[in-house]
Amino acid sequence: MEQSNLGKANMAGTRAGGLKAARTTYQKVGKDFYHNIGKLGGNTGKQGGFASDKVGKDGLTGRERARICGQKGGKLSKRGKARAK
Repeated sequence: MEQSNLGKANMAGTRAGGLKAARTTYQKVGKDFYHNIGKLGGNTGKQGGFASDKVGKDGLTGRERARICGQKGGKLSKRGKARAK
């Protein structure tokens, strides 16, 4: 009977497998690979969203806009008012 690889430590999804994959990536593309792909992802978005500090056309920052949207959603809630127990 053949043994399966289930008991091996270098499987995908384990810490040892992740370390081995990272080591291979460093050897193939360099030490700053993860830094560069993270930088690309962070620089891609230009909209800002709710985390934005830029003032939009409505004169609000993203955080202020999120608060107002949350209020509107709360007023439309079908659950009713919260009651003390």
